[in-house]
Amino acid sequence: MSVFWTLLRRELASFFLSVSGYVIIAAITLLIGLSFVVLTITLGNAPFTAPVTEMFYSTFFFWLILLLAAPVITMRLFALERASGTFETLMTTLVSDGQVVMAKFLAAIIFYMVAWLPLLACLFIVQHFANQAGALGTGTVGGMYLGIFLIGCVFLSLGCLASALSQSQMTAAMISFVLGVGLFSLGFLAKAAQSKIGDGHWQTQALSYFNLFDQMHDFARGVVDTRAMVFYVTATFLFLFLTLRVVESRRWK
Repeated sequence: MSVFWTLLRRELASFFLSVSGYVIIAAITLLIGLSFVVLTITLGNAPFTAPVTEMFYSTFFFWLILLLAAPVITMRLFALERASGTFETLMTTLVSDGQVVMAKFLAAIIFYMVAWLPLLACLFIVQHFANQAGALGTGTVGGMYLGIFLIGCVFLSLGCLASALSQSQMTAAMISFVLGVGLFSLGFLAKAAQSKIGDGHWQTQALSYFNLFDQMHDFARGVVDTRAMVFYVTATFLFLFLTLRVVESRRWK
């Protein structure tokens, strides 16, 4: 277990003791701030008709952060190790492949959640100046962060897989981005199927698991759907398992 924590500290240091890590946090903070500026300009003096967390998730900036953050955070996890030659050295130490994969993934998700902390500051500002009672409700804020965490786990595990498949950071980022956009686009397909063939068909029910929009809408309102949670956890473990298999196959090459 001590080996795992050593690996985790090593990966966290690569994020928080590098300029690139703080550039990523600054970029996410900028996009979060821009989204709230757009919201306040759009609404003006009109009263809020929904909790601000629910309004924020529906902005373009929210989904842009999700789609761009995962490839940028995960592209270096395995690709940089192999490009610099340190991956082979790491694999010759007394660490298991599973420990390496989990340490890198856990460091990525911790960094990812830290990058979302500025969102709380924006909610405090809205609560203070607009007296918006639902802005800092425990249920709405907790639900939104749970949704951000679960969706982030899926996209980051997908990014880990892309990084494990490539020796180039840019290639890993592009693969992760394309796969993420594909998963994101299934939400539009789910909405189209729901409007055309209705809710009773198996196709609609199957695609509903990929409907990130409605699922995040529930999380942003403080409503936790266990079906969505099971889907996100299952998808995360699937992508991490595939990453593990890729790492194992490269160890013996």
